[in-house]
Amino acid sequence: MGRKKRSDLPVFINVKIIDTGSEGKAVGRVDEKVVFVPWVVPGDVVDVKVTKKRKSYMEGRATAIHSYSDERTEARCEHFGLCGGCKWQNMKYESQLRYKQKQVEENLKRIGHLEVKQFFPILSSESQYFYRNKLEYTFSNQRWLTDYSKDVDFKDINMNGIGFHIPGMYDRVLNIENCYLQPEPSNSIRLAVKKYADEHNLDYYNVKIREGFLRNLIIRTTTTGEVMVILVVNYEDGATVFELLFYLSQQFPEITSLMYIINPKSNDTTYDLEAKLYNGKPYITEEMESLKFMIGPKSFYQTNPVQAYKLYKVAREYADLKGDEIVYDLYTGTGTIANFIAHSAKKVVGIESVPSAIEDAIENSKLNKIDNTTFYAGDILKLLDDEFVEKNGRPDVIITDPPRSGMHEKVVRQIMKVAPDRIIYVSCNSATQARDAAILSEKYSIEKSQPVDMFPQTHHVENVMLLKRKD
Repeated sequence: MGRKKRSDLPVFINVKIIDTGSEGKAVGRVDEKVVFVPWVVPGDVVDVKVTKKRKSYMEGRATAIHSYSDERTEARCEHFGLCGGCKWQNMKYESQLRYKQKQVEENLKRIGHLEVKQFFPILSSESQYFYRNKLEYTFSNQRWLTDYSKDVDFKDINMNGIGFHIPGMYDRVLNIENCYLQPEPSNSIRLAVKKYADEHNLDYYNVKIREGFLRNLIIRTTTTGEVMVILVVNYEDGATVFELLFYLSQQFPEITSLMYIINPKSNDTTYDLEAKLYNGKPYITEEMESLKFMIGPKSFYQTNPVQAYKLYKVAREYADLKGDEIVYDLYTGTGTIANFIAHSAKKVVGIESVPSAIEDAIENSKLNKIDNTTFYAGDILKLLDDEFVEKNGRPDVIITDPPRSGMHEKVVRQIMKVAPDRIIYVSCNSATQARDAAILSEKYSIEKSQPVDMFPQTHHVENVMLLKRKD
């Protein structure tokens, strides 16, 4: 391998890509140092222009590909390489599954130093595209130009765009023509909104100066065929909002719930804002087995409902409920897992920090005529104490599904103090799962690990772990 020397950062020639790494990037090795490269596949041989150099690693971009990996495939999306959403589209699906399996197993062994009695093969997704039930698009009057040159006259260009942020750029949006993540009518609705907005000269938001009318468009769908559309605007302008929403209701009668939110804040979060109903129902409904789940504009629901069903079935199997157990469901969200297993348990107690999610959980229990669930809103670190256990009963099983950051160590220690017979740990980040399980392994054996592919075309993977209390 040769090297082209430059006064700033080097270019390395004929670098063999050997593995996948963090954040969906691939990994090469140069002079015993790791280099992370996006948009390439293990097995590729590439030239790499270094963009960041650190003591223990480098980051770079491929400037030329000399030979292509057998694990490559043609990316389906025309936005691949710019949009940061599906970084593994150019990798064959069977290879994606293999690297995800490897990621989970290596994290549990390398980070947690765990002895796992059974590693099961990853559960694949029947649909590699059009599997998401929620997408949030951003409006911007400073869209990213894919055909930019110094000779461009910006006066002749429509700079309005609606799509996804360019990775690492909070103020630039890639205008999306087609997205292959969410089924129709998602694409058609987004394109219709843009067409209407441009024809009526509506102002797109500028995040730098915090001006402009249109901010976000959120589209939610269900496997039952229901559709929720939420338009987020910067300020109150009833006539303009209603005219656009009326247009959507006429063009897309299949929209079940049509809403809008006024967000004058400096950030895009809307959980603390009122979602106003323009037309239809204030929620859409998803079904799983015999259960129904109401999904409101702010509800959390797994974004891949088909794979979520597989994941929940694994969690239920690992819980091994006979009907007389008390189960705690930590980080219960809208109570999906809690309600899913309730008919198999004596009592299920759900804890979640978001009050609106707990409200949804209670309503979902009522909707399904489930009367053996109890839900609490609050910080698990503060709630899960001796008094709480005395009030609700010592759990035979704890199911925990924390965010990517995992559980606070004090929560982990309290779980060990509570000492359930079994712990089912559902995680979207096997690295933090391994960290937490390493602490739990003081008193628990790691019986099973079951990865589930919730997000094809990405490096993300869920893992369900069964832990049993040592005798």
